[in-house]
Amino acid sequence: MGSTAIATKGSRPALRLVSTKDMSREAWLDVRKGGIGSSDAAAAVGLNPYQSQLELWLVKTGQDADLPKIDPTDDSTPVYWGSLLEPIVAAAYTKRTGNKVRRINSVLQNPDPDKSWMLANLDYTVVGADVQILECKTAGLNGARLWQEGVPEYIQLQVQHQLAVTNKLAADVCVLVCGQEIRVHRIDRDEVLIGRLIELERKFWHYVETDTPPPADGSDSAAMALQCLYPHDHGSTLDLTDDTTMSAAFADLVAVRSEIDIRAQVEAELKQKIQQRMGDASRAKFQTGDVSWKRSKDGLGLDVTTLLKERPELLSTYPLVRPGSRRFLVNT
Repeated sequence: MGSTAIATKGSRPALRLVSTKDMSREAWLDVRKGGIGSSDAAAAVGLNPYQSQLELWLVKTGQDADLPKIDPTDDSTPVYWGSLLEPIVAAAYTKRTGNKVRRINSVLQNPDPDKSWMLANLDYTVVGADVQILECKTAGLNGARLWQEGVPEYIQLQVQHQLAVTNKLAADVCVLVCGQEIRVHRIDRDEVLIGRLIELERKFWHYVETDTPPPADGSDSAAMALQCLYPHDHGSTLDLTDDTTMSAAFADLVAVRSEIDIRAQVEAELKQKIQQRMGDASRAKFQTGDVSWKRSKDGLGLDVTTLLKERPELLSTYPLVRPGSRRFLVNT
């Protein structure tokens, strides 16, 4: 796979690792497994709200066969709309700023052999301006809250990674919020942040190279990754009574669960106190907020239990196998 340089005055140019112009999504994903891409950066350092280090590690080590996959043609997903609207966001950026943009259509690689695992896909480069990179984003109703204070941290890390790979000085992030508002944010190169980012990414890449799982972080992503990594048990018992670290973790878990149970009881009592005072009111207002207590519409379902009693042959005609999963039960 040949690499050619992208000329950048006064700095070492990034390398064109491979062209993506006619590349399938599957081939593109396969190339991305050979390093840490800019959209991987936040997850690699444990700061992506949607993906844990452990899930990303499964992907990079090729152990992600049982992880849910994003269907880029599913028009109910943010990925579909982000891809579809990307050129529209870019056109709106040009209209807003006057800056012309163009595509690179390549996977870029850090020119430093010591950082060859640092890859980047740019949405666009900016031509003839004081900014060199354009990153296009879309934010729906749920995602918009993350943009209230400016560019979310995980996006900032993505852009700083791009600046590190390309040796550029600045990037603009153009986001379409709720389909009707364009916002443009400037991100300047931060050498201190980039240095720390590279250090932490290198640590993650060491996990990949040594096939060592990074520690789980308590997220839903990490829980899903653990189920994927260890889907079956074999009936054996692991004796950790002499492992003081694990025994301490177990004791802390028991204590935390007890505290959660107590707080849940308090929460239930306070909730019921308010409900009892509300009676048949739909809403109640307080000094610091409000609550609503409304009846949902009646639903229509299928009485499967009765149906199968009367027509038991339907179970063999229309079987639905639900895969089992491991349950974590605590005994004291």
